Amino acid sequence: MTSTSTPPGLARFNALEEHAAFAALHEACASTAWARRLLAARPYATPESLYSASDAAMADLTGADLEEAMAGHPPIGRPRPSDPTSAREQSGMAGAAEGLKAEMLELNLAYQEKFGHVFLICATGRTGEEMRDAVKERIGNAPGQEREIVRTELGKINRIRLARLVEAD
Repeated sequence: MTSTSTPPGLARFNALEEHAAFAALHEACASTAWARRLLAARPYATPESLYSASDAAMADLTGADLEEAMAGHPPIGRPRPSDPTSAREQSGMAGAAEGLKAEMLELNLAYQEKFGHVFLICATGRTGEEMRDAVKERIGNAPGQEREIVRTELGKINRIRLARLVEAD
């Protein structure tokens, strides 16, 4: 594929200097192993080839790599004030009633106590009630089962963030 057929946002990403491309990837996902693997496979001909590489890298992450990736995500309902990405992704909780926010805080704490990390869900497009119901359902999971659900949810988040990175004109 020639550079003229590569979408402009993806062409820009492919052309970034290594440190800038790594920083952009690391902002999308806090896993260093994931970012390095995607960086090593540049250039990408299509956005879909980038997303497929992301999925493959996510599937290969070790437990420690997953922990590193999860550490980059604030709890649902408490996006970092200086992080517009998490605020946008968690917008379903922004207008939630105070009772729902309090319930979510309680559930987040119980989940974190059980699993040792924040409750992670691809929150984009979900309501506060949907996120609450998901944590209620998932808190009963076995740790190994929950780790694989988290891996899947991280993969969804990464695809959305990569799309924002490379699909802009």
